[in-house]
Amino acid sequence: MSEFDYVIVGAGSAGCALAARLSEDPTVRVLLLEAGGKDRSPNVKIPAAFGKQFHTKLDWDFWTEPEPGCAGRRLYSPRGRVLGGSSSMNAMLYVRGRPLDYDLWESEGAEGWGWSDVEPYFRRAEDYAEGADEVHGAGGPLRTARVRSPHDLTNQFYAAAEAAGVPYTPDYNTPEQDGAGPAQVTQHAGKRWSAADAYLKPNLKRPNLTVRTKVRVHGLELDGDRVTGVRVSAGRSGSELVRPEREVILSAGSYGSPQLLMLSGIGPAEHLESVGVPVRHELSGVGQNLHDHPFCVCIWDAHDGPSLLDAEKPRAMLEWLLRRSGPLTSPVAEALAFVKTRPGLPAADIQFHMAPAYYVDHGATAYEGHAVTIGPVAITPKSRGHLELASADPSDNPRIFTNALTEPEDVESMLAGMELAREIARSGPYAESLGEELFPGPDVTDRASLEDDLRSRVELIYHPVGTCRMGAGDEAVVDSDLRVRGVEGLRVVDASVMPIIPGGNTNAPTIMVAEKAADHILGRTRATAASAA
Repeated sequence: MSEFDYVIVGAGSAGCALAARLSEDPTVRVLLLEAGGKDRSPNVKIPAAFGKQFHTKLDWDFWTEPEPGCAGRRLYSPRGRVLGGSSSMNAMLYVRGRPLDYDLWESEGAEGWGWSDVEPYFRRAEDYAEGADEVHGAGGPLRTARVRSPHDLTNQFYAAAEAAGVPYTPDYNTPEQDGAGPAQVTQHAGKRWSAADAYLKPNLKRPNLTVRTKVRVHGLELDGDRVTGVRVSAGRSGSELVRPEREVILSAGSYGSPQLLMLSGIGPAEHLESVGVPVRHELSGVGQNLHDHPFCVCIWDAHDGPSLLDAEKPRAMLEWLLRRSGPLTSPVAEALAFVKTRPGLPAADIQFHMAPAYYVDHGATAYEGHAVTIGPVAITPKSRGHLELASADPSDNPRIFTNALTEPEDVESMLAGMELAREIARSGPYAESLGEELFPGPDVTDRASLEDDLRSRVELIYHPVGTCRMGAGDEAVVDSDLRVRGVEGLRVVDASVMPIIPGGNTNAPTIMVAEKAADHILGRTRATAASAA
């Protein structure tokens, strides 16, 4: 008999939540495997320091292949390699998306994943600092709150946006998302509150929950059409096979989960054969349907500030250490806005991330003065890409193709977003507070030059989804219970199962997927609006 009932691969947002919920049943034995280490770095704990994790041992440091819609550039895609996964590295923005997003999931064949089905799980997960109301939950493991110490430049953004025709909204997590309002974040008392903080750490003493870090998973063991184990190694020790009694659950993310499936011979047969992987089960949709949110920053000098430039000063650290307040509590993007850029759209096509900061090259490039960044994001992209193996070696990162900006609608939305960002910068209090336009710059004056600028500077905003799509049809990888089609004893529970990317940041929806998956796996009564209240 196996030592464990379930083996979960990946202690990220989904894996942490799933391990905690499954191990609530004392008769269920759970093993959670994580390739990274502990989340002890100050750059994990201090909200404004998240960018300092990029390109370090805490980051998988993924890059796309040259992107045809982005001037042939390779785009950076950070993913957390640490307990908590990307919830320990992200900007902590708590955004659920719109009811429309999840109703579209259901229309794509994800039965039981419409808004009325998923909304109770958002509420069950949440512990909102202002208490439960008709939208938010209280008492859940995931602490959420408004930005703790917003800058004056952030507060001016709302008036500037309103003057440009974007109304103020106090809460974009209502069914009516449109408007500009303060960011909600996964923080508690001025510190990051990751999925590891929320779900794992309070439950580590459970005798039926085992967490192993710094474990590399090489692939899955199959006996016929059933997964019987996980091949792993740790440190200098040789490989071992971990066998669960019931199931293996992949929660390795939109890059890791399809990669492990393909390394195990589950995926598009022609591609697997081309890299020397024996085909065990042909599943053409594995690695397909990849999409992410493209964004392009527009930046202005902000005269005398204050801005997040002050976060580098010793007094900012002292304030954070003593009072857990000040600029180091900032998620960098302190305000969000959701906007329809043209008539007839059913929902916003652009999301603005507003930061009282200079945010270029993912925060790697410095600017000596104060600045404001208004970054439009195409949140309903039509472009689709794919992921494939570089080789049969598990240590090789997969080849990633997002095809960002290859669909005309995506380009039109982004150009309209950049033009609206410029209008906001000329409006209301910003007309006085902001000075020189740094990006795109005063020389970018017509539509053609703006499109050239967009393609030469666009980046991804760290929300890859869709590569193990849930639903019906030949391209679906998992069914509505998140079981891999045609394979026994195997599920996928993470952002890769999302058929369509939600309209906003994807961490909250990923945690929701895990919350709901736990009930599917254990056969528990599904949460309802009444039970989550």
